[in-house]
Amino acid sequence: MRNVRFISLGCDKNLVDSEKMLGLLRDGGYQICEDESVADAIVINTCCFIHDAKEESIETILEVSRWKEEGRLKFILVTGCLAQRYADEMEEALPEVDAVIGVSGYDRIVQVLDELFAGDDRKESLVTCLPDVDRIPPSLPDKRLVTTGNYTAYLKIAEGCNKFCTYCIIPYIRGRYRSVPMEDLLEEAKNLAALGVRELLIVAQETTVYGMDLYGRKALPDLLKKLCSIEELQWIRILYCYPEEITEELIQIMKEEPKICHYLDIPIQHSEDRILKMMGRKTTREELTGLIGHLREEIPDITLRTTLITGFPGETEEEFNRMYDFVDQMEFDRLGVFPYSPEEGTKAALMPDQVEDSVKEERRDKIMMLQQEISADHLASLIGTEMDVMIEGYLYEEDIYIGRTYMDAPKVDGNVFVRAEEELISGDIIPVRITGANEYDMMGDVIYADEFAE
Repeated sequence: MRNVRFISLGCDKNLVDSEKMLGLLRDGGYQICEDESVADAIVINTCCFIHDAKEESIETILEVSRWKEEGRLKFILVTGCLAQRYADEMEEALPEVDAVIGVSGYDRIVQVLDELFAGDDRKESLVTCLPDVDRIPPSLPDKRLVTTGNYTAYLKIAEGCNKFCTYCIIPYIRGRYRSVPMEDLLEEAKNLAALGVRELLIVAQETTVYGMDLYGRKALPDLLKKLCSIEELQWIRILYCYPEEITEELIQIMKEEPKICHYLDIPIQHSEDRILKMMGRKTTREELTGLIGHLREEIPDITLRTTLITGFPGETEEEFNRMYDFVDQMEFDRLGVFPYSPEEGTKAALMPDQVEDSVKEERRDKIMMLQQEISADHLASLIGTEMDVMIEGYLYEEDIYIGRTYMDAPKVDGNVFVRAEEELISGDIIPVRITGANEYDMMGDVIYADEFAE
């Protein structure tokens, strides 16, 4: 049996593709391994959303290529965004690579590997599998090999994007927006629940317009309602909601269904109208303020996450200061800031008045310092309260468990460090009394049944 090492880079959408490829490889007779030294082939699912992600992908390819000389490694396959975007340059720039598979061809991973192993070790040319970017690959609802601990998993409900923000390369790499049929998503969610998944994270480049291409309407509320009927699922979390697409129907389904976490990820990118317009965004500062206020009025315990870009071309010091004030006023529960990254092929990369890197980073750091204060105050206000925590692991050296509340998405938000008198199982959701907090994390003690009785 051939051994395959799989490396997944980039976002959670990419991770879903990786898990489906892993499942296909397993079912196709390949052995998945973690040790490069015993791998016959290495697959790298790459990202190139921003410059740093592209650099990481290239460095990873160069790093694993040494196993061709030092180990038994025969083939390196590159899949995902870098493969899609730079397939033509790959053979000359990275001769270590033996095959590339584009973003819409991940279902052909076994076919490509079989082709490589059927030949000899001396490939004469790069093997390419680059279907049309707008191709809709099979959804493969029963083929995933979950890598996120079995109790939490991502459900990718659509591919591509129609927004064409001026700073973003994704629509050119991933194609137009294509929703996954609802029946396929429900089958996949049921399969994940049967494996032990308790938290389902809804992802896409944009989740809020799900169904427009298939059903002629925003069908995310319908999908959520059906997902809530899957008995084993306990938490359903919605990510990547464009603010202008959030409907009253979506807000109401979040209020009505107890399984849907009172958590929304709303990437707004900026607060100032002129910059938003230059970005190709469809909201204004006034509309964002109104939406945030409405969400908090309708769902008082909602946690709001957002992302911002500093140093977009032409951003003045005054506009940055107004965005800083906006963050101060809105008090987002979770916030990430990225210095603008000019990406080749985007309109923004060609705009005049590009901002110096040092200025972008200084502005990012200033907002993040403010956000630390906001987050610390929010979490301090929760000391003494009781919260449900999903256990995710155990830190042996500290003799403490680690978990998350509904307010925290995995990998991007904070944690709760939990003291317990008895052994806890990862994936269990247990009551915890919050006893301490810092800028991003909380501490707490398990509440046992006898305490409830008191």
